[in-house]
Amino acid sequence: MGIVLKQSLSNTVITYLGFGIAAINTLFLYTRFLSDEYYGLVTVILSTSAILMPLLAFGVPNTLVKFYSTFSDRKNSDSFLSLMLFLPLLMVLPIAAISFLAYDTIGNFLSLENPMVREYVWYIFLIGMAMAYFEIFYAWAKVQMRSVFGNFMKEVFNRIVVMILLVLVHFEFISVPVFLKALVALYLLRTILMKIYAYRLRMPTLTFNLPSNTKSIINYSALIILGGSAAIVILEIDKFMINQFIQIENVAYYGVAVYIATTIIVPSRSMHQITYPITAELLTKHDIPTLKTLYQKSSLTLFIVSGLLFLLIVLNLKDLYLLLPEEYRDGFLIVFFVGLAKVYDSVLGNNNSILYNSEYYRTLLVMGVFLAVSIIVFNLWLIPNYGIEGAAFGTFLAIFLYNTIKLLYVKSKFNIQPFTSETLKVLALLLLIGLGFYFVQFPFHPILNIVLKSILITAIYTAVLYRFKLSEDVFNLISRVLGKASPKE
Repeated sequence: MGIVLKQSLSNTVITYLGFGIAAINTLFLYTRFLSDEYYGLVTVILSTSAILMPLLAFGVPNTLVKFYSTFSDRKNSDSFLSLMLFLPLLMVLPIAAISFLAYDTIGNFLSLENPMVREYVWYIFLIGMAMAYFEIFYAWAKVQMRSVFGNFMKEVFNRIVVMILLVLVHFEFISVPVFLKALVALYLLRTILMKIYAYRLRMPTLTFNLPSNTKSIINYSALIILGGSAAIVILEIDKFMINQFIQIENVAYYGVAVYIATTIIVPSRSMHQITYPITAELLTKHDIPTLKTLYQKSSLTLFIVSGLLFLLIVLNLKDLYLLLPEEYRDGFLIVFFVGLAKVYDSVLGNNNSILYNSEYYRTLLVMGVFLAVSIIVFNLWLIPNYGIEGAAFGTFLAIFLYNTIKLLYVKSKFNIQPFTSETLKVLALLLLIGLGFYFVQFPFHPILNIVLKSILITAIYTAVLYRFKLSEDVFNLISRVLGKASPKE
């Protein structure tokens, strides 16, 4: 088995393992072992740190991956790697100085609505810095064709340690303030371990000689800061802004509901690992007919999978919420709107891959900034008036506009679009099943209810897909599962 395929499979397993651990932490441990206010505080600290991270990283993780292979000799390679280590300091040192000199001003801004946030400005900076350098050392390992350890540290390690810390809080071995300090130490430790691993793969020889294409490198890094910041803002800004307008416990309620909805997008991550290099190759060859086929097949497959997950989540949500503390049970609209946005993301198939691998990648960055600004504007309007449901609806509106623009842009530049008649048939099937099961409620324990309803929905859904062969790929997959030979075309 080739090293790329082997690591891809390992990374897929690790990603799903990390997701499972995160589900336990998010839905059951945080909600029971921390108070609503402190769970909200943890969410605000981590979200704000994540927003700060791309700025502190100065675009280096992407730049390292893009330019590393262009340096064939050791001397220029060392110059490049040295630049990658020091470049983030252009942002880290000034922001650290600003945080020190303007601590009270920053603290007052972050604690306008929730005074308890004021004490944690340095926590936010340190975690943000740790996140930034972790991504740099992770990229360092990636260019050496070693990504599994970094993926494990990113997806699994910190979540396992958080699980242990939460259990220690529950049994009163540590206090919540100690837990928050340990959280900072955890992110710093993760970065140090990643650094040690990266240096074992390739120990840098520090030099102050700049590579010949330094200007291009810095320009690209600055551009990626813009794109990376926009991408993180899209994911985290709503939690940050909720803290600015309403009580902090609402951040916890919102975070749990969003996590439930975000499960819809997990399968698309695995598919994108496959479609991304294929898309790049097709664009290099200018093979637009095959690209169109890939675009439509990826869209339909992801729509089928994400649509089913959306149904399973929404139709089982009442029972799922019975498993959570009562205060977390009012998030139906949040799950619905954020989940719908994730389904729309999936329906676009390999749209992002097409734009990123084409000459129009800069346009995608501009679109990302437009989306980030849109979410901020919608949140400024909707959160003060409609609370956390307003944040969810604002996210949905912004993503709907963003995805529609991307859809039309690819259509205008490549004259291809992802939808087929099968897309409408799958939509009709989802609506029929959704309406049919919406009022079905079994009288058993919530877990048994979830299992029974999920089995029925999945069985009916897959049976119709198979009977009417709505997707060739899904039909062939089901045939293999049933032990049948796929019919020859």
